[in-house]
Amino acid sequence: MPCDYFKALNLAKAGQWDAAHEAVQSFSDPFSCRIHAYLHRVEGDISNARYWYSRAGVELPDSSLQEELSRLYEMLETGTPPQSN
Repeated sequence: MPCDYFKALNLAKAGQWDAAHEAVQSFSDPFSCRIHAYLHRVEGDISNARYWYSRAGVELPDSSLQEELSRLYEMLETGTPPQSN
């Protein structure tokens, strides 16, 4: 079963970090890794966030958390993320 990106992002948006983390942590596709990275950034664990951004093939963004969340939603809505494994 592929990762439900919208579910993970909606949980993150609702402040349900643990549930959002659980929704993505077992997936290794680039977009799941990017969401995982964002969640560690929200948590304040920047070194872990850097690791997951690296796994996603991107650098740690310098945008705000809200801007990053909006960008992740935008990527989903435009079909930018790759398919899940």
